[in-house]
Amino acid sequence: MEEAIIEGCKREEPAFQELLYNKYASRMMAVCSRYAKTRFEAEDVFHEAFVKVFKNIHTYQSGSFEGWMKRIFVNTAINNYRQNKKHYNHDEFGVEHDFSSETDSVISGISTQELLDIVNQLPEGYRLVFNMFAVEGYTHKEIGELLGIAEGTSKSQLAKAKQLLKKLLSTYSLPQYAN
Repeated sequence: MEEAIIEGCKREEPAFQELLYNKYASRMMAVCSRYAKTRFEAEDVFHEAFVKVFKNIHTYQSGSFEGWMKRIFVNTAINNYRQNKKHYNHDEFGVEHDFSSETDSVISGISTQELLDIVNQLPEGYRLVFNMFAVEGYTHKEIGELLGIAEGTSKSQLAKAKQLLKKLLSTYSLPQYAN
């Protein structure tokens, strides 16, 4: 079924484009939401990325189509960040500390949406590096190349993101985990 949808999209048939959109919209919007600061920004990235998918679908050959699409969405979000990074707040926060078992317990006690809301509170650079490393599986070298930063900066941003996430998660402490 997916192959037929892809072939229909390559022929620029609107019915197949709609099927593709409906099949992947929620998953790709989730990707955009992880990288954007606001819902409005996520929607902009989402629409721009879908246009790129339809424009470049003829270049897709084989392998995971969803992976191919996801790469377009992540790259579009990164390009959006690069274009707008002068508008983002890059506050500095503490130094690296590992998540504790207490933090794991807090995470298991909150919803996925609450966790996404907490991650979205991170300064833009921290959030991008955290998502690219922890969610997408990029290496620090790849992150550095994609964002135009040093590999060490990527590592530092991840450490700071983890520390800030730990602080933000502590506000969600359940009574049994309070100090």
